[in-house]
Amino acid sequence: MTGPRSENRTDTRFSISGTDLGIMWDNGRTGAERQVLMAFGDTFGDCSAADQQWRHNTLMRTADDDLSDGISVPDPVPGDIYSGAPVETAAPHFARELIGSLGIDGIEKTVIPTAGIAVGGVQFINAMSVRKWGDHGEWWTNASMIASSHDNGENWELHPATVRLNVPLDVPGVQQVSPGNANFQQHAYVRHGGYVYDFGTPQGRFGSAHVARVPEGQILDLAAYEYWTGEAWMLDAVDAASPVVGAPVSELSVHWTGEEFVMLYGNEDRGAIEMRTASAAEGPWSPPIELVHHTRIGGLYAPYVHPWSSGKDLYFTASRWSDYNVMLLRTTVP
Repeated sequence: MTGPRSENRTDTRFSISGTDLGIMWDNGRTGAERQVLMAFGDTFGDCSAADQQWRHNTLMRTADDDLSDGISVPDPVPGDIYSGAPVETAAPHFARELIGSLGIDGIEKTVIPTAGIAVGGVQFINAMSVRKWGDHGEWWTNASMIASSHDNGENWELHPATVRLNVPLDVPGVQQVSPGNANFQQHAYVRHGGYVYDFGTPQGRFGSAHVARVPEGQILDLAAYEYWTGEAWMLDAVDAASPVVGAPVSELSVHWTGEEFVMLYGNEDRGAIEMRTASAAEGPWSPPIELVHHTRIGGLYAPYVHPWSSGKDLYFTASRWSDYNVMLLRTTVP
């Protein structure tokens, strides 16, 4: 999908020679305005430049609904909120950054999208503020937070009231951090039955998956979130949230097929991308089915389901570490 070897030639058309993730969601609009939006993580352009044209995150848009031959992304056009990517008039082939970051290692190295969804025609991204990268599969976050866009992903506003802190603050007599926020540093969104279900995992790739839900119209109100405790949905219970899938779960996505939920994630211990299914968001989730093992495609991570997948064909993106770009894959499911 991305890079100089992709049919999209994102290197010359978007100044994207390397990137990862490719989180996809339906923009919730109709007719000619209906698209799939795709959010990417750290993005590089001209690697011979001093800063390698690094952006902390980028976005592409497409209306391509024939996934059998890949995903085609239209050209970016300045000011056109339905073109291939947000760009400026002065740089029409340079996909610009969505959400800024300090870019200082040990304080805030980058801000990475982890989930996206549309509600009422408004786009929402949940992003994590990464304090520092560690060894393979390990990093430390400051917080996760929600940003919204009212113009189809062209411009974004961060919402401070949605910040879930994950830093060791301790003031005597003052509760600074809900410990359970640590389990919602990375997210996966899916809409169902009037709710947005919010699946969360901790920083890095070795934690369990938890789940919360919130009425669609209250996605920015953390006080409206209910958490699955293993027995019931409870308000104001982030610290009591119980795992719905055990560790290790990394960079997950969840899709409602119309009949059941499908979850994809990376299993860092096995070096595999796995799938589970359930009839309810809180589970019970099925045993894992291995889709891709590292012996077939090495360094593959971050599987995100295409929201227009239907029937037995499940399409998803995944990132490949070797050339740091995003692929489109398909699996056939019963």
